[in-house]
Amino acid sequence: MTATAAPTVLTARALLLDMDGTLVNSDAVVERIWRRWADRHGLDGDDVMKVAHGRQGHASMAILLPDRPVERNLADNALMLAEETADTDGVVAIPGASDFLASLRGLPHALVTSADVALATARMTAAGLGLPGIRITAESVGASKPDPEGFLKGAAELGVAPADCIVFEDSGAGIAAGKAAGMRVVGVGSRAGAHGPDVVVRDLEQVRVEAGEDGTIRLFVG
Repeated sequence: MTATAAPTVLTARALLLDMDGTLVNSDAVVERIWRRWADRHGLDGDDVMKVAHGRQGHASMAILLPDRPVERNLADNALMLAEETADTDGVVAIPGASDFLASLRGLPHALVTSADVALATARMTAAGLGLPGIRITAESVGASKPDPEGFLKGAAELGVAPADCIVFEDSGAGIAAGKAAGMRVVGVGSRAGAHGPDVVVRDLEQVRVEAGEDGTIRLFVG
């Protein structure tokens, strides 16, 4: 699926926003850290990167090293989170993210990210973006994307039915999670199109938000 050519109008009552690849371009640091991890474990870096985007680290490790004990994955993930939090070199906002978030002030929306609180705060700050008031982070859920738990919790926090939510995501795992939650998905960026979102945009400069008088949110996408 390629970026939507003609503007598409979508209506929702709440928006649920992924962070990495959707609001924040953290590809440089993600590549650095995960490729180092791949080298340490004798894995092909390209193969690792196909799995790592969108999931919590320990969930990616469980796929890549299926015979390794869960406890070792969790311990390794804690070290990786600390490393990622300290390394913000090259972390920047996705084009249009600042204006997009500004347009959501006063409208129901939440951040739903596989990052923990510390990492989400570090990356959003490095990108010059404010954190939404409602945040579903790694600490909030028992299951990583592609499980829909995070998006369902975000909808519940906002008091909005899943079918009335629109998800913004870039990764296969995140798009699958949004679909599994019964939500429509706007795919953001070059990774998104291969994973079946409802529409795709190059970046957030291709999204315009308008508040409806009946409490709905109108999205002009494309």
